[in-house]
Amino acid sequence: MASILKVDSMQGVTSAGDITITSEGGAATMSLQQGVAKAWANVDGTGTVAIDDSFNSASLTDRGTGQYTITYTNSMNNSVYACPFGGKNPSVASNLGCLGIAEGSDQLATGSIPFRVLFGNGSFGDYNELTLTIIGDLA
Repeated sequence: MASILKVDSMQGVTSAGDITITSEGGAATMSLQQGVAKAWANVDGTGTVAIDDSFNSASLTDRGTGQYTITYTNSMNNSVYACPFGGKNPSVASNLGCLGIAEGSDQLATGSIPFRVLFGNGSFGDYNELTLTIIGDLA
């Protein structure tokens, strides 16, 4: 018979924020808090840009064609974190060339992430569905 565990919060025994999970095969372990997304967003980057759905994403700034910044509700601990992206625009024949972190003075920050979209031809473009996930340490 299967068991059901119902809890409102979890804490590690050694350290409150340290919970280890054993892999499916039992050969490896991972830290629970390191493997959980700290923020994510599904963004409409066309017309009046908007966050369609999100977690820990407070606002979206349109910085021009294909260029955006998402501000977090709760900041990251540092500016060294992972941020996988995705995007699609079925109304544009050009393939997605690049979706990534902006460059120059716009770098990963503890409170926000600037990102941009380039079409396959190298020009900036607005996509109607952009997704990003933030993995790292919250402050």
